[in-house]
Amino acid sequence: MEMHGSRVIAADRETVWKHLNSADTLEKCIPGCEELHGSPDDGFEAVVKQKVGPVKATFKGAVTLEDINAPESYRIVGEGKGGVAGFAKGGANVRLEEVEDGTELFYDVDAKVGGKLAQLGNRIVNGFAKKMVDSFFTRFEAVVEGRDPDEVAEEKGVE
Repeated sequence: MEMHGSRVIAADRETVWKHLNSADTLEKCIPGCEELHGSPDDGFEAVVKQKVGPVKATFKGAVTLEDINAPESYRIVGEGKGGVAGFAKGGANVRLEEVEDGTELFYDVDAKVGGKLAQLGNRIVNGFAKKMVDSFFTRFEAVVEGRDPDEVAEEKGVE
């Protein structure tokens, strides 16, 4: 599955870049994230709990950054395993451009799932993936702009 989009964030490009590389920021922005640690140089490890349709799972995974062109772009790649629920893996090309109102963040996401998750069907999995991406970037925008990510996500219905 693939998704593409962009967001204008009311902050300069260096500030947005700093947050894209911050374990604290990423932990606040990933829906269901219970734990995230690491660094851009060594990669990040995360524990995320999610429910996709009838399947509940705790995913443990790793995220690495590739093709880094600071402060303009990178590729973030990750894989999570959720035991009998299956796995999810994918990545996103992220690019930042300065615009009049701050920084426009462009993303191109590609993802794959396997195991029980893959058996749920494309409609459920694609809907869930879109919701996760929308929630992440809504929360990310809020954190960078100094707002409460939970309140903003709730307001926009992308908890």
